[in-house]
Amino acid sequence: MARTASLELTGMSPLSLPAGIAGAALVGVILWDAFETILVPRRIGRRVRLTRYFYVAAWRAWRALALRTNPPARRESLLGFFGPLSLILLLTLWAAGLIVAFALLEFAAGGAAGSDSLGFATLLYMSGETFFTLGFGDFTPATPLGRVFAVAEAGLGFGFLGTVVGYLPTLYAAFAQREIEISLMDARAGSPPTAAEFLRRTPPAEAGGLCDDVLSAWERWAAQLLETHISYPQLAYYRSQHSNQSWLGSLVTILDSTSLLLARDGAAPNSQARLTYAMARHALVDITQVFVHRPPAAFAERLPPATAARLREALAATPLALPPSSGFESRLAELRLKYEPYAQALASHLMIELPPWIHDTARRDNWQGGPWDRQLAPHREPAHRTDEHF
Repeated sequence: MARTASLELTGMSPLSLPAGIAGAALVGVILWDAFETILVPRRIGRRVRLTRYFYVAAWRAWRALALRTNPPARRESLLGFFGPLSLILLLTLWAAGLIVAFALLEFAAGGAAGSDSLGFATLLYMSGETFFTLGFGDFTPATPLGRVFAVAEAGLGFGFLGTVVGYLPTLYAAFAQREIEISLMDARAGSPPTAAEFLRRTPPAEAGGLCDDVLSAWERWAAQLLETHISYPQLAYYRSQHSNQSWLGSLVTILDSTSLLLARDGAAPNSQARLTYAMARHALVDITQVFVHRPPAAFAERLPPATAARLREALAATPLALPPSSGFESRLAELRLKYEPYAQALASHLMIELPPWIHDTARRDNWQGGPWDRQLAPHREPAHRTDEHF
C-alpha cells in the first residue's frame, strides 16, 4: 500500500517501471539491429537479430504465395518484388518499433500534457509526431524526463532519415555492379548461361586454356559478390532483369566451366582457372551458409551420362575438347561435389533455377530477340553471319 501511495503522489502508474524497461529494451534492440545491418561488415553468423527473423518469416510467407502462383512467368515477377518490398517493410518495422518504444518511455516518464483522458494512443501519436519532426505541438511531454526522451527521439528521427538516404544508394550500387557482369554473360554464355557455351565463346589462350583476362574478371566479380552478399544478405533476393538470368546461375556457370578446365590433364596448380574456381566456390559456400542451415538430404544429378556425352561432342571441335580418360571423369566428379550441393540447396531456398551444362536444343540469346522481330522480318535484309555463335 505504501508503494501504491508513493506512485499516486508522484503521478506514476504501477505500469510505469515495466513500460520504461520495455521501451528502453526495444530502443536498444532496434538501434543495434540497424547498426549491424547497415554499418557493420558482418561475418557469417546466426545470432538473434530482428532483421534475420523478419526475413525468415517474410520469405516463408512470400515463398508460399509464389508456389501457388501460375504461370511461371507470373511467379517470377512476384518473386522479383520481394527484395525491394522487404527492404521498405524492414525500414517501416524499425520506424514503427522506435515510435512504440518512445511512447512507452513517455508513458513511464509521466505521459503528455493534457492527455490524461486519451491514454496510450495519444502517446503513440505524440511519439510519431516527434520521430518524424512534424512539430504540431498539440501534445507535449508533461515532465522534464519526457522532454529529454522527446529530444532524443527527434534526433533519432533525423538519423533514421539520413540512414535511409545513405543506405539505399549503397545497396542499389552493389546490385547494379552485380547485374553488369550478369548482363555481359548473355552474349558470352547464352540465355540461360551454360558451361558449354561459355567455353565455346570465350577466346582461348595459347596454352589451350581460357583467356586469363576473362577468368580474372570473373574471379573479381565472385569476390565482390561475396563481400556484398555477406554484408547485405537481402541482395540475394533481388532478381535479375530477365527470368533466365540470375547471379546464382552466373556463379554456377563459372564453377562448371572452371571445373571442366581443372579436370583436364596437366592443369597447373597456380592457373587462373584454379584461382577463379576457388574464389567462386568460396563465395557460393559462404553465401549459402547465411540462408541454408543444413545440407540437402539428396541432390539432383546435373550432369547425367547423356548430357555429358552431348557436352563432350559440343566441345570436340574446340581447343578445349574434353579428354576421354577415366581420370578426367573422377576429377570432374570430385570438383563438382565441392560446390553443387551448396548451389542446389541455395537455389531451392531462393527459388532460382540452376543453368544446365548444355542446352538440349539451340536457343537464341536474349539480345537476339525483340518485340518487333515479326513485323520487321519482311523488310530485313539477309544477315551475313560472321560468327557461328551469333
